[in-house]
Amino acid sequence: MLMLAVAGLALVLAFSVAAVGVVIGARRQAVAAADAAALAAAPVTFRPFGADGTAAEEAAQFARANGSRLVRCLCPQDPSWEPRVVTVEVARTVPFPPFGTLTVTAIGRARFVPAALLGG
Repeated sequence: MLMLAVAGLALVLAFSVAAVGVVIGARRQAVAAADAAALAAAPVTFRPFGADGTAAEEAAQFARANGSRLVRCLCPQDPSWEPRVVTVEVARTVPFPPFGTLTVTAIGRARFVPAALLGG
């Protein structure tokens, strides 16, 4: 009976460690996707720079390329030479057996200074 209890406890512990690993991995991937999306969107708020759409569309494209989806983009167009900060939120859904799926969100920010394009 004691061996059965120890085996059950070991199984629960192993499952818990695996679950924590899934959450940590998903979080790291979501953070990377959010940072990439923010960095891609920031210069597009000033000028398209070869982007096909708006800053939000650019952020969504980079989020998708990193296995996430764009939830929110605070990246309004601003033709001024003033510095700006772009904030994006992404969500990443990963399998989480036996409970189904787990969605993790992350926020990324990027600062863009258009005057730096002048090299000064």
